[in-house]
Amino acid sequence: MHRTLAAAAVGLAVLTGLTAVPHAVASAAPAPSRPWHEDADHMGSGAAARSRAGAVPDPGPAAVPDSSGTLKGLDVSAYQANINWASVASQGASFAYAKATEGVDYTSSQFSQQYNGSAAAGLIRGAYHFALPDVSSGSVQADYFVAHGGGWSDDGKTLPGALDIEYNPYGSTCYGLGPSAMVSWITAFSTEYHSRTGRYPIVYSTRDWWSTCTGNSAAPGQHDPLWIANYGGSATPLPAGWTTWTIWQNASSGTFPGDQDLFNGGLADLRTFAHGTYTPPPPPSGGGWPVVSQDATGHSVTAIQYLLDAHGRSVTVDGDFGPATRSAVIAFQTAEGLTADGIVGPNTWQALIVTVGQGDSGPAVKAAQDELTAHGRSVTVDGDFGPATRSAVIAFQTAEGLTADGIVGPNTWQQLVS
Repeated sequence: MHRTLAAAAVGLAVLTGLTAVPHAVASAAPAPSRPWHEDADHMGSGAAARSRAGAVPDPGPAAVPDSSGTLKGLDVSAYQANINWASVASQGASFAYAKATEGVDYTSSQFSQQYNGSAAAGLIRGAYHFALPDVSSGSVQADYFVAHGGGWSDDGKTLPGALDIEYNPYGSTCYGLGPSAMVSWITAFSTEYHSRTGRYPIVYSTRDWWSTCTGNSAAPGQHDPLWIANYGGSATPLPAGWTTWTIWQNASSGTFPGDQDLFNGGLADLRTFAHGTYTPPPPPSGGGWPVVSQDATGHSVTAIQYLLDAHGRSVTVDGDFGPATRSAVIAFQTAEGLTADGIVGPNTWQALIVTVGQGDSGPAVKAAQDELTAHGRSVTVDGDFGPATRSAVIAFQTAEGLTADGIVGPNTWQQLVS
């Protein structure tokens, strides 16, 4: 959600393989005293989720949602000024989140128009806070959030406040905090918000950031709902502690202004969530595999193209799911007895993947290496599964809670491409 000009540059760098950390801005310069707020979209997984998952066309997602949740919504910041909320409602939006605050010294100039305007148009809406854990404590930022529009009331039109905790656009990815300190910060924010409002906040993040900066902690998921950002065609896999998701941000642009979101349930469920506790349905089995189709771009497409090559289907490996790639997918599906729709979903992924380990070579190894780079593991994409690639696989498996055997089999493939 926090897409600044610098973060957008990082997103481009990720897509071109120049950095492995989506939307963190690596800079030796000190963090600015105020955010780049008037020319920035401050709920920025837009760049993060798109560049990591690499399976989202512009202007919208390339995938069919992986859940029964089809209720559409959006999240916006000061970057989206003077929104016509009646038009947004007429296009099918049911809910919205508007940025209220960041750190302890920024409030969005557009918050009132967005928060009150969306409610006037009949949307159920909420506010979000962009966390800066290196600026002050979690409890102090929760108080600042509540004092500047982030509160909650049981009026049936207000969603619980959201904690946007993700890649640092101003410095080190994890704000200089270790996993234990980061979990303590999040817990302090959540606890204080609950004490002030009677509701726990919904936590917005990406699986990659959560694994990197909290050590994939399961603690917040015991009471905080999850707002997951993933542009790979699936909301899963989820961070530890959550067995399901409440909101899924699946694109940075589309029908509505700002980022595009889905709620995991129907309108009655959304109203229940606004009033109090709501338990969303779990993801369907096989939901960890992204659904990728024509016009998608990025690392997931690159993996598909390498794997098609491994199966004798010659395509240009450019990360662009164009007509030629679709034709190759259809030919592969036909040969494998799959539904020949040209869409790479769970069944096609599982037929495409090739188990590889040290000593192997070829395009399937290149697919694994490219995905490892997308997850921040420094390897050369040369098609040679040597000791360096094995070490990167083991590090990835360890971080993801997989069996750390250095072999890229089905479970590791699923985590890599999701």
